[in-house]
Order: sequence, then C-alpha cells, then structure tokens
Amino acid sequence: MEVYIPYTQFTLANGLDVIVHRDASLPVVSVNVWYHVGSKNERPGRTGFAHLFEHIMFEGSQHVPEGEFDNLLEGAGGLNNGSTSNDRTNYWENVPSNALELALWLEADRMGFLLQTMTQDKLDVQRDVVKNERRESVDNQPYGAAFETVYENLYPADHPYHWPVIGSMDDLTAATLDDVKGFFRTYYAPNNASLAIAGDVNEQQVRRLVEKYFGPIPAGPPVPPVSMPDATFTSDRRVVLEDDVQLPRLYVAWHSPRIYTDGDAAMDVLSSVLADGKTSRLYKRLVYDEQIAQDVSAFQNSQELAGSFWIVATAKPDVKLGDLESALREELERVASDGVRSVEVERAVNGVETSFVRSLERVGGFGGKADRLNEYHFFAGSPGFVRRDLARYQEVDTADVSAAARDYLVARHAVWLSVVPRGRRELAAEGRGTGGSR
Repeated sequence: MEVYIPYTQFTLANGLDVIVHRDASLPVVSVNVWYHVGSKNERPGRTGFAHLFEHIMFEGSQHVPEGEFDNLLEGAGGLNNGSTSNDRTNYWENVPSNALELALWLEADRMGFLLQTMTQDKLDVQRDVVKNERRESVDNQPYGAAFETVYENLYPADHPYHWPVIGSMDDLTAATLDDVKGFFRTYYAPNNASLAIAGDVNEQQVRRLVEKYFGPIPAGPPVPPVSMPDATFTSDRRVVLEDDVQLPRLYVAWHSPRIYTDGDAAMDVLSSVLADGKTSRLYKRLVYDEQIAQDVSAFQNSQELAGSFWIVATAKPDVKLGDLESALREELERVASDGVRSVEVERAVNGVETSFVRSLERVGGFGGKADRLNEYHFFAGSPGFVRRDLARYQEVDTADVSAAARDYLVARHAVWLSVVPRGRRELAAEGRGTGGSR
C-alpha cells in the first residue's frame, strides 16, 4: 500500500510557509496553522505561556471583537479548535469552501494584530481559565499528577521537556502582561509558522488570498535556539505518589528514539505487540492469565527533541505493584531474547495502515490531511513525508521489534512511578533501583 497527498508549496517574503492540497470530493476546506512553539520554548519560572496563548488567541484581535471569532465561523457553517504540545501549537478551521477567505482573514488577524487588544483584564481572565483547567485535569484528577511526575524525573530541571505543557500554578500567577507580550512577539510570527490549506480550493485563489491577508504581516525576530542537556541516568529512578485513588497504578517510562528517526516505528510496533488488544502479551498475562491487573497500555511518545516509551498498568485491589513489575520485566526480556512472531508484527502494522488511511479520509480536524501536511513539514522537513511515513512501518520485521525491546528497554534504566492509595505505600514497586518519593 502506498499513500501520497499531492501538494504545492510556497513561502511568503515574511517567511510564512504555505502548503496547499486540493481535494474536490466535498465542498469543504480546512485552514490549519502550526506555530513552531510549545512548552519546550519556555524556561523554568516562565512555563505555561504557549498553552495560555492557545486560549488567548480565541479572545479577539484588532479587527475581530471578543467573541466574534466563533460567531463568524459558526455563522458560515464552520467549526474550529486548537491544541498545544511540548513542540508546537496548532489551530484549525473547517469551513465550506466558499468561506475560505473568512477563515484566512481570521487567522491572519490574530497572527498580526492580537497584541493591539491584549490587556491585563484579558490576561487575568484567561489565566484563571487555565488555572481552573489545571485544577480539573491535574491537581484534582485521580492519577492527574502522574505524567507530570514522570517527566520531572525523566528529564533534568533545565531540559525543555521537564515542565508540563499546562505550566505550574506559581508560573501562571507570576506571568506579567509584558512577559506574555514578549513571548508572543518572539514566537507568533509568520517566519515561525506554517499554513496548510486542504480541500476544495483553487490554488491560484489560495495564493492570492494568502498574500492579501498574511503578506503584510512583518516577520518576527530570529527564534532563540532550544538547548537540550543530557537526560541519561545511571540507575532506575523510583518515585512513590500517594493519591486519592482506589487502585494502585504503575507508570514506567524509558528514553527512546525521537519522532521519525531510526527505531521510532519499531517502538510503535512493539507497543502494539505488548499491549494492544486482548491477545497482546502484557494484557494476556497481567489481565487475563494472572488477573493481577485491571488494564495495561503501552505507547511510544514521539517528539521533536526526544522520545519516550511508556507502559501503564492498573493493579487489581490490594495487588502490589512489584508483582506487575516482575511480570512486565519478564515479558520484556522474553521479547528481547526470544523475539516475537511474525503474526504479531503483521497485526500491528495492519492496525497502523487502517488508522492511517482512515485519518486521511478527512481534510481537516486533528490528524486530517491539512494537519498531517503541517506535521510532516514541521517534524520531517517535508510535507511529502507521508509516503515515507507508512513505508517505515511496513519495513519493520520481527528482528527490529526484538532489538527495540532489547536496546531501548531491557538495556536501559527507566522511571518507575508507583501511584498508590493514601496510606498504602506498601503497595509500591520497590524494584532494583534507587530514587526519591513524594
């Protein structure tokens, strides 16, 4: 199977990269903007800014009064959304093709004319919104602090993946209006963004409209480089977190290949072999055979600067997480030494192909064709990487999967986080390593 998304590409004088894909199957179009800024571009003491702007960008700009962004789009039959990660911030609008100009104007206005309406009151309101989001999703959520805690231990304090995307309460409180404006001027400029447009469009019309609305926006200053200190450690790191939960849960994370590099696809396939479906190795052993776990999952977290491989398992009531760890280690060592069966790899690759093709049936939204073109442009350096992306999974064989388990998991140290009910620290996984607790 070969997949390709035809596209044309051009760059404005101000540095904005533009990618256009024509799909006339339906009279719809998606406008998708990626700003090449995420939490990795922040610094200790000043975290959460990228995610904060994900909210502020919907609150009006010089020519779009507050509340009108959504009203105008919905009035034209469109919808929109955005998201922030460690590496990037994206925004998209899905609209009928005759509303393309509206979507481009709205995106251009908040790129070029947001700060003119940026006030202390607007900052305070959105800061409170983000703080409440943090309370709901992290501070007051069962297991909510787990991922944040793992990242704190997986990367050193000055590493750009050490702090959470949502930021800390203290940093959000300390952010001043000048801080926030300075962050926007540095990163939310055409020379630090890419614009993908996919759908029922005329390429000449797209170029004319993009030049009209985005062309006058001046380029920003050169974006500061991101430094990445060494993140390796010489022994397993163990952390115990008491939480308001009923069941103990084990989180394990290793350093792994970064996105689209050698080994990244094999780690994805390995995660499927280990924990995707009831016949996967860890599910069968932990949940079905030994019945010591409620659930288990595994995933390769592929990012721009570094990757991480995760296994998460929730124990049955009163089961010690050390029992899960022992079984987990045995299964990893078995994959590394004895290998995997070809049918396991084929099933995993078939799953990748199915989800891959399904996502490309949509021109817009998260993971649709416009979003994919931007992703490949940003992470792989070419919107045309889609063809290579699927091929790298199809080339994974049993030896690759076994080597991935051996080289990146069995042979390396990991962060082992035990989340246990309050007062039940005896359920934590003690293991073979040393580390702190909290």
